Amino acid sequence: MKDTLTLWWDEDEGGIRYIDQTKLPGEFSVALCTTIDRLITAIQRLEIRGAPALGVAGGYGVALAAATSTGTSFKEFLHDVKGKAERIRTSRPTAVNLGWGVERVLARVLEETDIEEARTAALSEARKIADEDTRCCHAIGDCGAALLPDKCTILTHCNAGALACSSWGTALGVIRSAVERGKEVKVIACETRPLLQGARLTAWELARDGIDVTIIGDSMAAHMMQTTQINAVMVGADRITGDAVFNKIGTYMHAVCARHHCIPFYVAAPLSTFDAIHKEREVTIEERGRDELAVLGDRTLIPDGVPVRNYAFDATPMELVSAIITEHGIVRPPFAINALLSHAGPKDNGCLK
Repeated sequence: MKDTLTLWWDEDEGGIRYIDQTKLPGEFSVALCTTIDRLITAIQRLEIRGAPALGVAGGYGVALAAATSTGTSFKEFLHDVKGKAERIRTSRPTAVNLGWGVERVLARVLEETDIEEARTAALSEARKIADEDTRCCHAIGDCGAALLPDKCTILTHCNAGALACSSWGTALGVIRSAVERGKEVKVIACETRPLLQGARLTAWELARDGIDVTIIGDSMAAHMMQTTQINAVMVGADRITGDAVFNKIGTYMHAVCARHHCIPFYVAAPLSTFDAIHKEREVTIEERGRDELAVLGDRTLIPDGVPVRNYAFDATPMELVSAIITEHGIVRPPFAINALLSHAGPKDNGCLK
């Protein structure tokens, strides 16, 4: 994958192009969204997923709302765009980047007083978000690569690669950057039940790049830590509050096991994933549909009438995190998130340890 774009604006079609992640690894398919309804479906079905990618999608979604609005007066136009922006923002509740991307582009639209100028401004701002995301991922990779020994085996969970961003990746971006530096990195990727983002997506990405990757069942990670087959854990994040890291369900379990076995647990995420306002208890954990667990193809795996809980994310307490790798450097305990966000300037990309 490396620098292959996974989500972009199609100028000719006037819509959003993206790699449909639900069809991988069996089929590489590029889909097109030209309506807000289709974009929301793509987000909710996880055709587009991953916190930074959702931020890009949110930004492009507002640009799409502006481009397709039929409002004839600027007041009607703004009412239409605001309504569609809110629908996009609330289409998934846990990842903070989606709302961040929506709000950033919407704020740019609100600075204008003319419909065509607002459309141009929205698309320009959305493209900036996508470009910045790629630069952020490379900066995260460069900073994080220094944390890894010259020869190591890294456990990762879910997919925090190019597919979860505009390109390169966060956790996988660190691994890619380490490999580019000549480090011998092997990756153990958990399958990540129930939708197998590790088995389907992380394995597909890393295999395409020629990076050594092996898939394990989610419940095997503790055994592999116990038998000294893993040197570090590297994951992405969907939201980082002052007291917790929210990531794909199962991440907390890996963090607990890593602490017990004295293995570093690293989180790689851009500052757009940080939430300085809320605490863990205030964040809604998305719970998805029964069929993701109960049905596999044409087979029923759970008897009818037996209830299912299907949380999409969990919260890892900050005391279990060894370091957070951002585009502005490596943050270590104690994690002063407010100070980090207030002191990180737009041109400050140094890896300050």
